[in-house]
Amino acid sequence: MPGKKRHPDKAEALRGQGALNPRPQAVTSELFQDSDFFDPRDLIQVKYEMLRDVRVEGRSASGAAATFGFSRPTFYQALAAFERSGVAGLIPRRRGPRGAHKLTPKIAEFIEQCLTQNESLRPGGLATLIMDRFGVSIHPRTIERGLSRRKKN
Repeated sequence: MPGKKRHPDKAEALRGQGALNPRPQAVTSELFQDSDFFDPRDLIQVKYEMLRDVRVEGRSASGAAATFGFSRPTFYQALAAFERSGVAGLIPRRRGPRGAHKLTPKIAEFIEQCLTQNESLRPGGLATLIMDRFGVSIHPRTIERGLSRRKKN
């Protein structure tokens, strides 16, 4: 992007928010060429303009997706997220589990009982006991984190 004024910290800020476009070079829309305002690195801005291009300018979904560097399925995912939540829906969400989903209240209670009976039990031993009792494989580190959360509360 020679000749364009880009704030050097913006890319880091976008990366930190999960909103850094991994393929800014794929954005071929004229809006994003030689502009100080439109930034192809800003994933949210690019997705919004792609949706606007279809709704306001009447471009086809596949044409807009290609121009803004996305696939058709990504266009429809962005459209659904936007219709559901507005611009906030375009903010990328963290992938993966949102917590210790295997550490159910029943298993946490079992851990409490085991530790009451034997305080010297280590997370690896607890993981084995949980597997034997519930048939659920929980990593010892997950148990450690659950125990530290319990101590904080």
